[in-house]
Amino acid sequence: MSQYTPIDVALHSYLSAHRTPDDPILRELQEETRRSTGERAVMQIAPEEGTLLGVLVAATGARRVVEVGTFTGYSALCMARALPPGGRLLACDVSEEYTAVARRYWAKAGVADRIELVLGPALETLRAQPDEICFDFGFIDADKGSYRAYYEEILRRLRPGGLIAIDNVLWSGQVLRESDQSEDTVAIRALNEHVAADRRVRSVMIGVADGITLACKLG
Repeated sequence: MSQYTPIDVALHSYLSAHRTPDDPILRELQEETRRSTGERAVMQIAPEEGTLLGVLVAATGARRVVEVGTFTGYSALCMARALPPGGRLLACDVSEEYTAVARRYWAKAGVADRIELVLGPALETLRAQPDEICFDFGFIDADKGSYRAYYEEILRRLRPGGLIAIDNVLWSGQVLRESDQSEDTVAIRALNEHVAADRRVRSVMIGVADGITLACKLG
C-alpha cells in the first residue's frame, strides 16, 4: 500500500503558501472578481492552480494553447505569461460581461496580444479549428455536461506529447457520493472513467484545488 498524507485544512494552507506568490495584477483580478461577480466568483480557479498551469505551459514548451471557459481571465493570464515569444492562446467563452474584465487585465499585464478570445459555444469554436494538429496544451473548465466533447475535440487536434488539463474532476467530493445523480456530477464521473481508460493518453489525477486531471497524448 502506498504511503500518503491526508490533506486537511491546515496542510492545504501550508501547501498553498509554499508557491511563487501572485503579483499585484493577479491579486487585483482576484479581488475584482470577488467584488463584481458575487457568488459566481467560485468559478475562478484557485491561485495555486493558476501557478500550476503556468508551470505546465512553460515546462512543456507549449506555443499553442486552448482554453475552454475563461470567466474573468485569471487562468488565461497565467498561461499567456508562460508562453514563449510568438506563442498564442485561444480562449473560448460565452460571456461578454465576464470576459470584458479579462480583457482589461490581459492588457494591464501586457499579454493581450497573445490571446485570441472567441465568444460563442466552445464546441463550435473548437470544431472550426483545422483538423490537423494545432494545439500543444489545453485547459478545460466550463460546463460539465460538455466536458467529454471538449476533451475529444481538443485531443484530436493535440500534438503527441501535448497535455490536456481538466478542472473540477473531484467536484467537491461529490464524485464519491453515489446518492448524487445530478447531471453535472454524473458527467464528471463519466469523464473521469473515460480518461482513465483512454489508451490514447497517459493520465493522472492530482489533488490540487478541486482536482485536476492531466492527460498526455501518446505518440
